Amino acid sequence: MPKVIHEFSRFAHAYKQYNMIQAEVARCLTSLLPKRYYPYIIDLGCGSGAIYSNLKEKHISYGTLIALDSSKEMLSLHPNDSMVKKVCADFNMLETYQALYLPKEEVILISASALQWSKDLDFVFSHLASLSDKAYFAIFTSGTFCTLHQTAGIASPIYAKEQLQETIERYYEATFTLKSYRLEFKNVRDMFRYIKKSGVSGGEKQLSYKQVKRLMETYPLNYLEFEVLFVEGTSLAS
Repeated sequence: MPKVIHEFSRFAHAYKQYNMIQAEVARCLTSLLPKRYYPYIIDLGCGSGAIYSNLKEKHISYGTLIALDSSKEMLSLHPNDSMVKKVCADFNMLETYQALYLPKEEVILISASALQWSKDLDFVFSHLASLSDKAYFAIFTSGTFCTLHQTAGIASPIYAKEQLQETIERYYEATFTLKSYRLEFKNVRDMFRYIKKSGVSGGEKQLSYKQVKRLMETYPLNYLEFEVLFVEGTSLAS
């Protein structure tokens, strides 16, 4: 099992308590949708249902919402609905796209806080572009946890905004908006508990116990930084 899937599955029961930033990202992403009805919506990396909840709050309806996630535990937390089809699949696998074939013009693709875990950006976005004419993405960038990574002397496990934009523009005519967030904590221990249980770390275990202890002693801020790339894209695929 890939590390990121294991991490989200292991803490699925606590995810809603620790996903404040992801919830805000989902709210912002759904606010970009211009229509009130869509025949098909594919929610890639649906998690516990933040996009679903925001669609209901904004009175955006659909014929079918395909809620796709690689974690069975996360999918079990997603609300059940007669118009929701849950799919447990990995967007890094070819068979996932082969099983999602629908008329492109009837589909919009949404993904909030998931695509930073793409193993191969060209593979993922080339296949995403084949699924729908319109796409709305929110992707965490390497600017997330920037000071933490600098303090620890390690590289971010996710992509820089420049690499994301360069790849996306090969497959979409796209508009990009970069947003930064801060999440404050009472103490460093609460901060590291959040990192562990929110799934934002993606299961990356880059530090030893001693290194983590030292990082907790030397981290200079009382908040974590997040950087998210919002994308509105029109597929270039014929």
